[in-house]
Amino acid sequence: MIKNERQYRIMKKQATCFSQTLDDLRQQPADAENVHPLIAKAREDALRRQMADLEEQLREYEDLKAGSFDLDALNGVAELPTVLVKARIAQGLRQKDLAERLGLKEQQIQRYEATDYATASLTRIKEVANALRMENNKPSQTSNSHS
Repeated sequence: MIKNERQYRIMKKQATCFSQTLDDLRQQPADAENVHPLIAKAREDALRRQMADLEEQLREYEDLKAGSFDLDALNGVAELPTVLVKARIAQGLRQKDLAERLGLKEQQIQRYEATDYATASLTRIKEVANALRMENNKPSQTSNSHS
């Protein structure tokens, strides 16, 4: 899952590289590299699958940035870290903005998100949820001021 703009830019660049590689593979003759056709096809299929995964992650992040988020999709406590990140993104908040709401440094939010809140206490997780105004099972609909 893409958790911030930096990761988004990196993934976008990777998607462009994968797309170019796929285009290059399609344009060269099958026997140009002395590679067995089955191996060439397997390589292309693997690139397509990776490209599809990248595109799905990019689409999900873009949807979240546009405010599309459904808290009702939470199926259990194990999904809570992902839901917190999605709620932050859907509200147009950067990691820095959430940190400021909590009186923390941006790096602490980065660490929490990088480890799926594994080091955060239950009290801290509740504070994060409150900072995201996740009351009544719905995140608040704040403006996307950092788009």
